[in-house]
Amino acid sequence: MIGKSQTDGVAGLRNAAILVALICLMPMAAVFLASLSGGSNTVVHLMETVLPRYTVTTFVLVILVATGTFMIGTGAAWLVTMTEFPGRKVLEIALVIPLAFPAYVLAYAYTHVLDHPGIVQASLRDLTGWGPRDYWFPEIRSLGGAALMLVLVLYPYVYLLARAAFLQQSVSSFLTARALGKSPWQAFLRVSMPMARPAIASGVLLAIMETIADFGTVAYFGVQTFATGIYTSWFAMGDRIAAAQLALGLLSMALVIAVLERASRGRAKYHSTSKRHEVMERIPLKGQARWAALVLCILPVLFGCILPIITLFTMGIGSEQNLLSKRYINLALNSVQLAGIAAVITVLAAVVLGYLQRVQRGVVSATTLSIARLGYAVPGGVIAVGLLVPFSYFDNTLDAWMRATFGVSTGLLFTGSIWLLVLAYMIRFLAAAIGAYEGGQATVNANMDAAARALGQTAFGTFRRVHFPILRPSLLTGLLIVFVDVMKELPATLILRPFNFDTLAVQAHRLAADERLEGAAVPSLVIVAIGLLPVLLICHRVGRQGR
Repeated sequence: MIGKSQTDGVAGLRNAAILVALICLMPMAAVFLASLSGGSNTVVHLMETVLPRYTVTTFVLVILVATGTFMIGTGAAWLVTMTEFPGRKVLEIALVIPLAFPAYVLAYAYTHVLDHPGIVQASLRDLTGWGPRDYWFPEIRSLGGAALMLVLVLYPYVYLLARAAFLQQSVSSFLTARALGKSPWQAFLRVSMPMARPAIASGVLLAIMETIADFGTVAYFGVQTFATGIYTSWFAMGDRIAAAQLALGLLSMALVIAVLERASRGRAKYHSTSKRHEVMERIPLKGQARWAALVLCILPVLFGCILPIITLFTMGIGSEQNLLSKRYINLALNSVQLAGIAAVITVLAAVVLGYLQRVQRGVVSATTLSIARLGYAVPGGVIAVGLLVPFSYFDNTLDAWMRATFGVSTGLLFTGSIWLLVLAYMIRFLAAAIGAYEGGQATVNANMDAAARALGQTAFGTFRRVHFPILRPSLLTGLLIVFVDVMKELPATLILRPFNFDTLAVQAHRLAADERLEGAAVPSLVIVAIGLLPVLLICHRVGRQGR
């Protein structure tokens, strides 16, 4: 009887995972089929013109962002969890705040400050008497500028997952390395880093996928990547075949990155072999080291949060936007509603996919997980169009059949509701939730599963009683990441939102498109403020679980 219930539970889990994978595959299949309709002429033309430039620029941008997010996220996570220095408790929370910023909002803020007419260069010319051609100043509207904007808002992915992994580590291994004569730095590199590698790798992969899918930042800075090429081909030039073929190239790049990351990680799992989880006392830093740690942790907060907020607040002063108006309250409610629903559904889908891989490794679990990861690298607009085509066909076909058969119109059941938009969010950000889930799951000892099965627990019972208490910090992290990402998402919302259903991101886009950047700063600040609430909650909950 126990065996039958176990089998039924795994079968239900497998069916749910297949359903999620099919939903994720739908827009990608639509893009693939559209790319085949153009034949080889369009591909040859792209290879002779823009494809090499798109490839090189995207690759360089990925390398810069991956390096920056890894160094800032991992270093900051280690310092705030394992050492003691002035301001640590405040910085532990503050380091997450840039996650609430869309990268394109940071681009607006820093362009306002650092561009030629901005306050920095204007002040420099006033002080020195130089003309526009008498000095050199770093160009913010460049590949390096775009990489910097993305690093400042994406490093919290690595920070959150690495911090959760460090908090879940037992002191035994680290102290053993110290007893063998290793310095704290050597023990960190040889013990703590390998144990946290699954979480760190997941965070870096999320940052990479977000980078190759970013459109707002690179388009505003004039950096030509695959994402800008897709949007230019699809929406500006009306060449959907070329856009689909570029999107297929982007999908291929995402697949290669995911495969390489998984191959480098292998089947590594790290857990403590001690019988009880001991928490290590933080190492008190002394002398110059304590102030160096303070500076290293405060710089990402300063440039990723404090300076942009001051700039946006200055830009927003005197604008005609009224935050207390009924329109803005509705915009905020719409944004929070969408983000909350999408976050819960996305994390549940990630648990289904990740837990199936845990309890039944095989072709089905590996394939569904790989398919679900790809959505994060696909621009939101491409996912939206890929969903819009089949579901609009279904709505129209059903409506025509109901009219002919019963004389009743069903209207737009899917394309006229928010649920299609929620599906787009789930596809787009499922990889983020999976990364958070796997980062925590890697610390769960496999012997716990065997013990639960021996005691008669089903697959669901094992997850509820064994996995969930351990994974709670990682699942909360996944909820946070998806919630804030949905708050910032723009292209899919613009295409799939129902009539008269706008969000804060849509409002900011409309104002910025009209070159009313001062007005666009107001909804951008609201997005940051709303995203800050779950950031504070998750840091408090994770910190309490860890200590």
